[in-house]
Amino acid sequence: MPRSKKFRRARLIVIVLVVLLVAGVGYGGYRGVTAVRASFPEVDGSVKVAGLSAPVDVKRDANGIPQLYADTAEDLFRAQGYVQAQDRFWEMDVRRHITAGRLSEMFGDGQVDTDSFIRTMGWRQVAQKEFDTKLSPETKKYLQAYSDGVNAWLAEHPGGEKASLEYALLGAVNSGYKPEQWTPVDSVAWLKAMAWNLSGNLQEEIDRSLLAQDFGPDKIAELYPEYPYSRNGTIVKTGTVAGDTYRPADGSAPSGGAPGAATTQGAATTKALMQGLTDRIDAMPQLLGRPGQGIGSNSWVVAGSHTTTGKPLLANDPHLGPGLPSVWYQMGLHCRTASAACQFDVSGFTFAGMPGVVIGHNKDVAWGFTNLGADVTDLYLEKVTGPDTYQVDGKDEKFDLRKETIKVAGGEDRTITVRTTRTGAPLISDQSTEQQNVGKYAPNGTSAPDRGTGGYGVALQWTALSPGKTMDAVFELDKARNWDEFRGAAKDFAVPAQNLIYADAKNIGYQAPGVIPVRGKGDGSMPAPGWDSSYQWKADPVPFTALPWSLNPSAGYIVTANQAVVDQGYKYNLTKDWEYGTRAKEITDQIEGLLKNNGKISPDDMQTLQLDNTSIMAKTLVPLLLKQQIDDPYVREAQDLLKDWNFHQDADSAAAAYYNGVWRNLLSLAFGQKFPADIRAKDNCLLVRQQDDPTKPDSSSKIVTECGTRDPGKAQPDGGDRWTEVVRAQLDKPDSSWWTYIDSQHKEQKGLDNLLKEAMKNARQDLTSLLGKDISTWSWGRLHKLELREQTLGTDNSSIASGAVHKLLNRGPYRLSGGSAAVDAAGWNAAAGYQVDWIPSMRMVVDLNDLDSSRWVNVGGASGHAFHQNYNDQTDLWLNGKLLTWAFTPDAVEKATKHKLVLTTG
Repeated sequence: MPRSKKFRRARLIVIVLVVLLVAGVGYGGYRGVTAVRASFPEVDGSVKVAGLSAPVDVKRDANGIPQLYADTAEDLFRAQGYVQAQDRFWEMDVRRHITAGRLSEMFGDGQVDTDSFIRTMGWRQVAQKEFDTKLSPETKKYLQAYSDGVNAWLAEHPGGEKASLEYALLGAVNSGYKPEQWTPVDSVAWLKAMAWNLSGNLQEEIDRSLLAQDFGPDKIAELYPEYPYSRNGTIVKTGTVAGDTYRPADGSAPSGGAPGAATTQGAATTKALMQGLTDRIDAMPQLLGRPGQGIGSNSWVVAGSHTTTGKPLLANDPHLGPGLPSVWYQMGLHCRTASAACQFDVSGFTFAGMPGVVIGHNKDVAWGFTNLGADVTDLYLEKVTGPDTYQVDGKDEKFDLRKETIKVAGGEDRTITVRTTRTGAPLISDQSTEQQNVGKYAPNGTSAPDRGTGGYGVALQWTALSPGKTMDAVFELDKARNWDEFRGAAKDFAVPAQNLIYADAKNIGYQAPGVIPVRGKGDGSMPAPGWDSSYQWKADPVPFTALPWSLNPSAGYIVTANQAVVDQGYKYNLTKDWEYGTRAKEITDQIEGLLKNNGKISPDDMQTLQLDNTSIMAKTLVPLLLKQQIDDPYVREAQDLLKDWNFHQDADSAAAAYYNGVWRNLLSLAFGQKFPADIRAKDNCLLVRQQDDPTKPDSSSKIVTECGTRDPGKAQPDGGDRWTEVVRAQLDKPDSSWWTYIDSQHKEQKGLDNLLKEAMKNARQDLTSLLGKDISTWSWGRLHKLELREQTLGTDNSSIASGAVHKLLNRGPYRLSGGSAAVDAAGWNAAAGYQVDWIPSMRMVVDLNDLDSSRWVNVGGASGHAFHQNYNDQTDLWLNGKLLTWAFTPDAVEKATKHKLVLTTG
């Protein structure tokens, strides 16, 4: 997060002091260690917590994972708030400033743009409406109890070093900052951050629009191929929808459009609006990872008839952006005695700042999530006719206007005006004068309105900007006792739309929940013309009763890995941008192989499958690479690494390193060279052919050096699952124009074989520069590294001060196996480099035969305190594919307990 010079100078002073203190220099070292430890939580003995009706036991195991025992639900959630604040309050405080658009109050004017964008979307206002108008009285009661628990802790730690080391750092640059009281809306608002990062194809809409500058519809279609339904399959066999009721087609039995108008307003408008929007999205904090296609998760569940335990087994490993503290927080919430007043006995993964458990199991059922990837966001190009008007169907409409004042630490307040259309879509391009005015320079399109002085703007229609009941769903999931109650909870799960898998002792199931829009014209793949009301969403979304589900399918297992849920025969358009099913197909094939060879699947098999790092694309591409006649012995030496390679992307594999180097260079030559600069990574400078008129293939051209402008994490071609499908289709066309490229001698070359040879030569050179000339020393892990970076202080390493902070708080780098389209999805962006961008953020295997035999692991640890023993004590286990025993029953928890704290009535 960038800071002003004043902030940097002040921060440099405190960083030097902290480095000296923590390093243990004499008396200062002792004082430094004491200051750091002052914020560590009390884990033994007893403390008074205001508002409790009876004592609550907090039992922590050796990894600091808390299991809470209370007599009432309100006491349980009050204690949850207190304990999470003990471990993670700084993280919670930063998160609520993100969701409220108030980061500038903490960190200064470098955060004004981020705050402006979030204020424009109005996350906090929507969360407030949810709390006021949508949530049940019971949920509100639990949220308030949670807030009371956080505030009870905060009363004992009002700020400064006793709350967290980061507050001591912040105090050097913003001495007046004091944390406010926690509120229920602070918890609800975090759901908007979750939804933003899992919001579907927003980035794909932008990218298609930017690609339309240089490519026609046919070429763009080649870059976004159809989902391979026949090869990779769907989550469920597509059933029928009759009277808005979905009927499964796979043996399940219940237990008890037209393209958008991205180019009609002119290329100049599209480029400026979409690039400006991309820059704004790039500036958003990505605490869950980058949004959009290419990042996903795995989950699968196997029926008891196919397991060695005789009961279902369920696995889940959501793929999110890496960082510290861990995205997830492990916890158990237990009522000592089940009653109407206290129905919770649940354990799993949740988020610091939110009550309840998000993913996990209770005593009766288990569940997991993967991102459904539904298209729940649409961009609308609005014809702005004046300061407070825009055009719809040839008539002026009034924007809904509101003022937002952004308070800035160490600077002057900023006031912005937010304009919202009649459909509730905010004009997210509104903070840029260039974007407001560029429309008047665009050529007229056949369906675009006449140009005016107002220009064009971009509005965002998004399901998460309407109040929902997802917080109700969290508590309902935690209490669900059977399939019907599980589906009842899923009905309230509005955003983000997810794939939910389910298991109880006798059944396995799947449910697709979420608010998914029904469009008029258009299919959501391109920005739509806001001036034509026929493109607006229908009043009612897809009915929950019409959403796909499955119970006890005849296959005996269910796999969800962001592949298509249903085929094209389904009545509604869920999205045009599914993940392409490579991981799902590999998991399915592995399960089928285990059943064929062993007859049964064990918990160990489930765990091992999570670590499958096979490159499926390599099985297709490597034979073609080995067929190439390479004359240069320097390159042929590297080519020989691919002989007898098993396609496993192990960290110590030299072949995996070279293959991925070839893959990266192939994509750069075939696609990167041809892409506009605003799609490619910053400072990625390539030789490109620039045509005088891109719309005419035969127009004159010249070769120039052009550097990309996009944040590397979102640059294309990223090499993910979509790109395996793009390349696979073009391999059948050896003379495809995509195989035309500019070689290192600035000469144009054509043909697949020539490009493969060039990619192998370039990869040999790249890896030599990165790993050395001696290929016997090469390994994939030396390239493919993960650094767990402290997220809440930002990722700006441009100054000595910021670098010093992160050296203290970050962990790594670690050498990783896996790859972007592998089941062990240690993702990397081929347009930017080999560093790991997203990971299995946690792993779990639930054994419904014996819940105490279930297993889990977090990528970091329970604590948010950088020098606490539980800050990242699970990282090595995670790296090595190991899982911790997951104690659940009272006896197992007691046996695992290393620390016991009693929260008493205050």
